[in-house]
Amino acid sequence: MRHLNYNHLLYFHTVAREGSVAQAAKVLHLTPQTVSGQIKLLEDVVGEPLFLRVGRGLTLSDTGRVVQTYADEIFSVGTALVQRLRGHTEQSVRELRVGIVDSFPKLVACRLLGVTLDANEPVKLSCSEGKLESLLADLSVHKLDLLLSDRPVPTELNVRAYNHVLGSSKMSFFAPQSWDDSLTSSFPECLACVPVLMPDSSSALRRSLDHWFDEMGIVPKLVAEFDDSALMKTFGESGLGVFPAPDVIEDDVERCFNVRRIGSVDGVIESFTAISPQRRLRHPSIVNIAENAHRVLQSSAQESNSPEDIKTLSVKNVS
Repeated sequence: MRHLNYNHLLYFHTVAREGSVAQAAKVLHLTPQTVSGQIKLLEDVVGEPLFLRVGRGLTLSDTGRVVQTYADEIFSVGTALVQRLRGHTEQSVRELRVGIVDSFPKLVACRLLGVTLDANEPVKLSCSEGKLESLLADLSVHKLDLLLSDRPVPTELNVRAYNHVLGSSKMSFFAPQSWDDSLTSSFPECLACVPVLMPDSSSALRRSLDHWFDEMGIVPKLVAEFDDSALMKTFGESGLGVFPAPDVIEDDVERCFNVRRIGSVDGVIESFTAISPQRRLRHPSIVNIAENAHRVLQSSAQESNSPEDIKTLSVKNVS
């Protein structure tokens, strides 16, 4: 097959979208004969007809539908490229593409990322959520600028990325407001008797909580586990169980999910880590997040780093 002529592909894409050669010709400011001729040249390259005549109209052939799928993607990417280049030229709002691991507390993410929206230099946030492994893949090909994770990059993954410790927090359990007040006085033994909602086994927090339960000699009445921290809290809000959450967002959790703190999980700390493709942070908005992390988190956890250490970041090469 010869190299595709993208003008021919554009004419085909326009006809497929508009539904007729005549309408496509109006959009393209060409004669119908010119459009038909260009599509015939594309069909010669492809080796099969792209349209079938049905009555007085046209419909895509099987090959035409395949070509249309690729054409949609090609011209969508082209449009995005033009917009991106135009944005650089006009010095428009800077974009920050952040991946958030699904187990990462969303209220913590909101606090950390919120400083970029209050900054003097405007930034447009683009946030996506997913598993750490898939987000790291996007980071490695520069689809993302930063990851927020509750654990560092696994050493067994062959990914060139760097961990930046932003802070940490002690953990507590929270119960629906309508539940018996005696839960507080009987904590943590009550966790063997009431429905308990937990992060799934893939999260670092779950492993720490399991170890804490073992040390306390408590078998929790586990009724559900979640890879999404926000969904877990929503189940708690609905009265379906108690759940753990970081102390640094205690007020927000109680207000947003209509729950109350019933007890502290001694010795369990949840860490908040930024993962970047560079050892040294360069993106102004990411630097802003790092420099303000300690302030916005207001961590009450026992931390191994001083505020200045948190500000300058603890960096580990995991390439």
